[in-house]
Amino acid sequence: MRAQSVCGYDLPYTKAHPAQPNTKPPTSNPHKMTTPSTHPPAPRYGLNRPSQHAPSTSFAPPPASQPKAAQRLESERLEKERLARADLSELSEEQREEISEAFNLFDLDKDGYIDYHECKVAMKALGFEMAKQEILGVMERYGVATTTAQAGTSGAAAGKGKAAAAAPRRLLSFQAFQQLMAQRIVARDPQEEIQRAFELFDEGGKGRITLQDLTRVARELGEGLSHDELVAMIEEFDMDGDNAISREEFVNICLG
Repeated sequence: MRAQSVCGYDLPYTKAHPAQPNTKPPTSNPHKMTTPSTHPPAPRYGLNRPSQHAPSTSFAPPPASQPKAAQRLESERLEKERLARADLSELSEEQREEISEAFNLFDLDKDGYIDYHECKVAMKALGFEMAKQEILGVMERYGVATTTAQAGTSGAAAGKGKAAAAAPRRLLSFQAFQQLMAQRIVARDPQEEIQRAFELFDEGGKGRITLQDLTRVARELGEGLSHDELVAMIEEFDMDGDNAISREEFVNICLG
């Protein structure tokens, strides 16, 4: 046996044996490391961690009736706003000014709101006669609720000096009043408006407008028209020569 020198050390010589074929089937080694695949490993914790359970939504969906009801209410609100804008766009500048003047005239405390009584006379000034229940319905639908302390006492509370409880009260804003009046003006029949205007001139229901009627209306409106100018107006539109303007003649004047 001959010694072999490797890196300055003498190693005993061993005879090399030929390699034997491996006939054992390969066995899997649980501790053997595998070659990493192209897919990144799944995180062990935190976001994107695979769940062992079936996926579920974070929040339970609301009942089907709730979103449908909310959508219906929102659609109704948008439709009301669209109709309000459409009605206002159909008004002339003069009609808008008339609505503003009527509101400001009867908004006595100038707070931007009118109560039942102020609303009634403001509507009447614009040519709308409404019954009490109808106006109350308007205040209930379009008005905003407030409370006003009622003065005075009654019953046993009076003897104890207790104030009466605050009673609910509804007020109408300018925007609501403008929307309401715009709807009514647009829906109003032009013939009815003309007939109503004729009745304002025709004092006493004579069926015709005389020089005296025209003089009175001009004075009430503050128009500085002279007597000769009023006479000329009667003569221009008096088709039958009776020195007055009949209902039919007045309609023809208004319709041009």
